[in-house]
Amino acid sequence: MRQIAVAVHSSTVGSLAVEEFVAELSALCPEAVVLVGGYWGYMREVVDHALKRGLVVVVFLPIEREDVELPPGVIAVRSGCEYRCRSVLMVRSADVVAVLGGGVGTAIEGLMAYAMGKPLYVLANSGMATDKLREAYPEYFDERRVVRVNYVEDPRALARAVCTAGAGVKADFG
Repeated sequence: MRQIAVAVHSSTVGSLAVEEFVAELSALCPEAVVLVGGYWGYMREVVDHALKRGLVVVVFLPIEREDVELPPGVIAVRSGCEYRCRSVLMVRSADVVAVLGGGVGTAIEGLMAYAMGKPLYVLANSGMATDKLREAYPEYFDERRVVRVNYVEDPRALARAVCTAGAGVKADFG
């Protein structure tokens, strides 16, 4: 069972291929547990598509939004933490982190994954601020070279990559 943290914008600005990512993820990793940091914005889309496809979903709620109504079947972790702190819990619980696109909060989750040595995959060309990560850090976030930051061009290829990360299988990041 692979626990996959999905870092994604908390709003629905722009257009992200969430459905494509989740469809491929569920086809390749039907045993996956999807971890997200809330149930609003694109996180809500991730949750809804994952549930439709029978994936297990865990939502790490920040204290500011613990009262959000979740759909049946979601495992809620009422963290008691503010937004960034709940991200620590989510990323720490993950086997691998996928950054689908977002702003500073999503970027912070990617940086946390790197700092914790988690396999990290970032969707490139999402149209979001996280696209700038590739410009600033093409391979590693710093000189420690904790983990390679893998940039993937296509949401389906991103799903393939996170499904095979650390499993001794070489993925095609397309």
